[in-house]
Amino acid sequence: MSIDSYEKLDRLPIEKVFKDPVHDYIHVRHTLILDLIDTKEFQRLRRIKQLGTSQFTFHGAEHSRFSHSLGVYELTRRIVDMFERNYPDEWDCSMRLVTLCAALLHDVGHGPFSHTFEKIFETDHESITTDIILSEETEINAVLKRVSHDFPNQVASVITKEHPNPQVVQLISSQIDADRMDYLQRDAYFTGATYGAFDLSRVLRVIRPYKDGIAFQYQGMHAVEDYIVSRFQMYMQVYFHPASRGMEVTLDRLLYRAKQLFNDNTLYPSFELLEPFFKEDAELSDYLKLDDGVLQTAIILWTESKDAYLSELSKMFLNRKPLKSIRYKKDSDEDIVEKLRDIVGSLNYDKELFTMTNSSSDLPYDYKLKNKTPIHLMHSDGSLIELSKASPIVKTLSGSLHGDHRLFVPKEFLEEHSQAINMFQEEYDVFKRYILNGAVIHPEEK
Repeated sequence: MSIDSYEKLDRLPIEKVFKDPVHDYIHVRHTLILDLIDTKEFQRLRRIKQLGTSQFTFHGAEHSRFSHSLGVYELTRRIVDMFERNYPDEWDCSMRLVTLCAALLHDVGHGPFSHTFEKIFETDHESITTDIILSEETEINAVLKRVSHDFPNQVASVITKEHPNPQVVQLISSQIDADRMDYLQRDAYFTGATYGAFDLSRVLRVIRPYKDGIAFQYQGMHAVEDYIVSRFQMYMQVYFHPASRGMEVTLDRLLYRAKQLFNDNTLYPSFELLEPFFKEDAELSDYLKLDDGVLQTAIILWTESKDAYLSELSKMFLNRKPLKSIRYKKDSDEDIVEKLRDIVGSLNYDKELFTMTNSSSDLPYDYKLKNKTPIHLMHSDGSLIELSKASPIVKTLSGSLHGDHRLFVPKEFLEEHSQAINMFQEEYDVFKRYILNGAVIHPEEK
């Protein structure tokens, strides 16, 4: 049976809906989609928060990877429905199921506090996503194979950007895709950051397929501009917020210390669910046991660790006492940063555990990216123009990284040395002389 024939037979007699605070109703018309949602691997996403440590800055940001994944599916469904109605000659209707499944499953490989966890334990959520889809041990794989034996491979190829249809790939992963459109709207809603909102209905109205991918009608340019600006604002004001990064750095150092202790056979309690990751021999089944609750339970236990460093870092994380930060210029201030780290180390702190540099940067839009297709506007005659050539606003934001570099240190250090820190932020040259001349507070003077 062809995928197109299966898709027609797979329709539910009456569609199911999920009530969503961002998109109102999420419509499910296929038994296949409903069964994928009901798999244990997808249900696990209910237990993983979308924004990780941002919840410690924006208290409303408690939404999950589950709700985001449903949102990406819903936006993709709306786009595919519109393509089938308005552009039947440009859109291949047989691509419907693979596109909807890839949209729904694109984040199924995320773990607890994913980016921090990935760094310490060297995992990758995108490769784990494809493993979940392709593994014969998962419920997701079994559901997908009902379509055809090769269907899991087709869905995985969309995630890896190897699918032969560029329209399908770009709907899920491009510089303006269903994934980004949902998380910007959803994260803005739950954080209360209204500048993250954009005219989503207009963007969905002007999107259209063409032979090399997706484009946007020229008359919808300002809605696409709005999306780019909103994305820039969300990264600067929400995703790169210093307090959220402080919590992320604190968690990073906490897990780093736990891994050190495990390798020295002194981690107590060792926490069985994390042992495969400490040993670096974790299997997919081990990964699928993890969620935010598992990691937080380990941290709660570690607050009573006999290791003073692990105990202190665990308490700092649980009780929202993050490391604090000061900005610096990477090209000129690295020597000063190392001096400051040494000062912290001389004041009864462990330099490696209680100081860390963190750089956050984002490229709002770039038409030169090799792995990202430029955003194209389409004139009424079918000709294309790249977005930054038509929009002065986008041209201004395009092609340059935006973000900052920060040194994170204990809060007490900033309080005890506030005068020096203020000089560091406001008068770089003066503070440089101040540090290099040795005019610092030493332990014996404390």
